[in-house]
Amino acid sequence: MAQNKKEIQDDYDFTRSMYYNLAEKGQEGIDLLLDLARESEHPRAFEVLSNSIRQNADVVEKLMKLQKDKKDIDYDKLSLPNSMTQNNVFVGSTTDLQRMLIDKAKKKEKTIDASVTKE
Repeated sequence: MAQNKKEIQDDYDFTRSMYYNLAEKGQEGIDLLLDLARESEHPRAFEVLSNSIRQNADVVEKLMKLQKDKKDIDYDKLSLPNSMTQNNVFVGSTTDLQRMLIDKAKKKEKTIDASVTKE
């Protein structure tokens, strides 16, 4: 289990660093393409620029999805049988249960609700 956890973390770290690297390189490319498109004013340069922006946005979206997937994996680990689960079970007869509920209701009746009013 510990080996599997380490592999998941290693894969996550590697993938995350690759997405960051791609996003940074993509941003550098967008900056260069923006300068080229401004200078040339050629429609094809602007088309390539828009495609690069879209691809970089996809990389960032994948980075966010990776983060969500990692959180889901960590959450699933919490719900494994090794984690603590608390269940309350009443053991007794129905008569005992009724007595307990009646006692609880009587205690509530003894509670005094008071409010302060200013004159």
